[in-house]
Amino acid sequence: MNTAVHNVTSAPKGCAESWRLERNAFGQLHLVLDDGSRYEGVVPVRAFPIQSPEVGIAIVSQDGKEVAWVEQLAQLQEPEQGLIREELAGREFMPVIERIESVTSFSTPCTWAVQTDRGATSFVLRGDEDIRRLGAEGTLLIADSHSIQYLVRDQYALDANSRRILDRFM
Repeated sequence: MNTAVHNVTSAPKGCAESWRLERNAFGQLHLVLDDGSRYEGVVPVRAFPIQSPEVGIAIVSQDGKEVAWVEQLAQLQEPEQGLIREELAGREFMPVIERIESVTSFSTPCTWAVQTDRGATSFVLRGDEDIRRLGAEGTLLIADSHSIQYLVRDQYALDANSRRILDRFM
């Protein structure tokens, strides 16, 4: 197999790519190069999953080596773009908190009832240190007692009650 990293940063839509993705009967992704060589069971990995999820995606082989690089996901043609999105969605689980309904207490540990992009849920916050700021845009990452990560994209865009609850913990 070729060990070079195949880059698509300079390949605009409509141009032939130097590689393509296929899904086998078991649902695994395979990277196929124009010369016919294959990398079986490849996995897309985001370089910046929270800050820039559409920028910088590595296609990694089963042995952990980067075999292709996608500078901008939107630059890829279909079906590659769709296959990468499907694979990432299936592997990444990070619900986005849209509203904080209630908390059982303002001291930790406490149970939070929240509305996420995946529906209503509740979780236990072990301590204030499980709420982390990411960047200056008001992005927060909240880890529950089972180490599930919840994302708050912009704490300032939340409703007043949610912001009031968050302020008590920060």
